[in-house]
Amino acid sequence: MADKKIRASVAVVVFVLVLFIVFFSTDLFSTDRRSRFSSFSLPSYITSPRCSAGGGRPPPLRVFMYNLPRRFHIGMLGPGGDQEDPAGDGSGEFPPWPATTGIKKQHSVEYWMMASLMHGGSAEEAETVRVFDGEKADVFFVPFFSSLSFNTHGHNMTDPDTEIDRQLQASLGISFKKSKYWERSGGRDHVIPMHHPNAFRFLRDQVNESILVVSDFGRYPRNLSSLSKDVVAPYVHVVDSYLDDDRSDSFESRSTLLFFRGRTVRKDEGIVRSKLAKILKGYDDVHFEDSLATGSGIRASSEGMRSSKFCLNPAGDTPSSCRLFDSIVSHCVPVIVSDRIELPFEDEIDYSEFSLFFSVEEAVRPGYLVDQLRQIQKEKWMEMWRGLKNISHHYEFQYPTKREDAVNMIWRQVRHKLPAANLAVHRSRRLKIPDWWDDRR
Repeated sequence: MADKKIRASVAVVVFVLVLFIVFFSTDLFSTDRRSRFSSFSLPSYITSPRCSAGGGRPPPLRVFMYNLPRRFHIGMLGPGGDQEDPAGDGSGEFPPWPATTGIKKQHSVEYWMMASLMHGGSAEEAETVRVFDGEKADVFFVPFFSSLSFNTHGHNMTDPDTEIDRQLQASLGISFKKSKYWERSGGRDHVIPMHHPNAFRFLRDQVNESILVVSDFGRYPRNLSSLSKDVVAPYVHVVDSYLDDDRSDSFESRSTLLFFRGRTVRKDEGIVRSKLAKILKGYDDVHFEDSLATGSGIRASSEGMRSSKFCLNPAGDTPSSCRLFDSIVSHCVPVIVSDRIELPFEDEIDYSEFSLFFSVEEAVRPGYLVDQLRQIQKEKWMEMWRGLKNISHHYEFQYPTKREDAVNMIWRQVRHKLPAANLAVHRSRRLKIPDWWDDRR
């Protein structure tokens, strides 16, 4: 009797094991490793492909753009901005960026982000689609040209025109308080371009929870901006892109070893420029020139970059400068000397594949920088040069947008920030005391 019970128990165990193996056999030998028991999927904005990677694309990010009066954006562009407000239904003509703005163009990220949402943001393979119902939006875009406002309405706090910039920001702050979408999230799912280091200088404390689009973190306190919350965007390059750089002898034809043309007297970390000017004197194959970014100066810089193997990119008044992106589109291997720089799209792009990095301490060591550059062989330089040509399209700003250009890459970065933003929103709704996490030891 006992033997029969044992045999029956063994039979039951074997039967269960067979069912188990049959049930899971498809998963074991299939390329799809997802559990059969998983009945949910992550939101579309959490998963995104690496640039130029294959596979399926997530659906476009749904963006609601506030309908602000044109004085907040295109009205600052001059004659091209006095038409009907284009931010309403996307049916109006969007004015081109003025050709006479000079280096103001370098911080025009706000303009290109707004342009990408016109006509529904429907460019081919766009990362976004504009929605007109905020309830259907993933994020909310604030089309305030804060960088252009700083450049247009007075550069210093004693300039009377500065009051216009302050009034625009104050009006915007009032609008935020009236917005149910802002109040619902505390602004955490709102995207605000703040690319110039002095942009939005009066009311920054009111937007410190939002996703800010910045050039670097040089002039932002930790409680306002951080790499985990905000998006680092490239400068808009001011030199023309080198579109026909296809010479087989590119290494030999670029006769200058190291090139720099720009202001040598800068503040903060940028004081390294004056030190480099002294150290790099006397080299026949090094061009180091103090100059202003005028029209003729920009053309001279472009010619110099295209005829040089390496382009020196020291810190400016803040850790970054437009020169890096001018170097990239000129296919001149960047030599970056900035200890606190943060770079755009760095979760998708490895800058070490086409750039060289030196600490400030290394760069000001007499003879060290030039000696290191001269040790780089042709094969290695050609590899970096080809890398620049392969990635330079990620730094092109254009309207309409193109696949994986600068604006689409920026919107993709916004997508990457949303999980943390949503986590903060959801936690804030259930906390009954001040956030204990911030006070932990």
